[in-house]
Amino acid sequence: MLLAFDTATPAVTVAVHDGTRVVAEKTTLDAMRHGELLAPAISAVLSAAGLVRQDLTAIGVGVGPGPFTGLRVGLVTARTLASVLEIPVYGVCTLDVLAAEAAATGAVGEDFVVATDARRKEVYWATYDASGERLDGPQVSKPEEVRTTGRVVGRGATLYPDAFARALPPEHPSAAVLACVVTEEGAALCDPEPMYLRRPHVATPPLPKQVS
Repeated sequence: MLLAFDTATPAVTVAVHDGTRVVAEKTTLDAMRHGELLAPAISAVLSAAGLVRQDLTAIGVGVGPGPFTGLRVGLVTARTLASVLEIPVYGVCTLDVLAAEAAATGAVGEDFVVATDARRKEVYWATYDASGERLDGPQVSKPEEVRTTGRVVGRGATLYPDAFARALPPEHPSAAVLACVVTEEGAALCDPEPMYLRRPHVATPPLPKQVS
């Protein structure tokens, strides 16, 4: 039994895969409450599947790229559960999950871009061929720096239509797709380490003034 989840975007998405199919899933859109929503969502999908944590044999988790706080919630939870249950945990690039879903629909039909919201008026992006195999990236850039007339999947396309005129679904990643990607090795698996692409936006405090 594989538990899969991703918190690298505003979607807190969780699913359970029994080795043959997805048996339960839950997704909530809330960019500010990842820490509050993930644990109850995990409990909900396990209950819906008639499972307890001890039934799990592996965990799949989205590694981003994504904002620092949300991404950390998912990865810390994945590593903690894997350690407690003594089961493996597999990371997958969140952009690869979006690409896998888009390619599976057959709607792209050509090379395409996946772009998600990086905040600060930037996007996380990567390019893929029609089968969903990554060609370049991921990187973080201003939308105008990666402007394209081609097809673009993800929240970045809907946020910045002037740069990405041909938006395609999905807009957010699905843990159900993530679970299938891990089970079928449909994309590169990696260690459960965060893919930030840039340093956290934290200012270094100034040195204290000397008192004479």
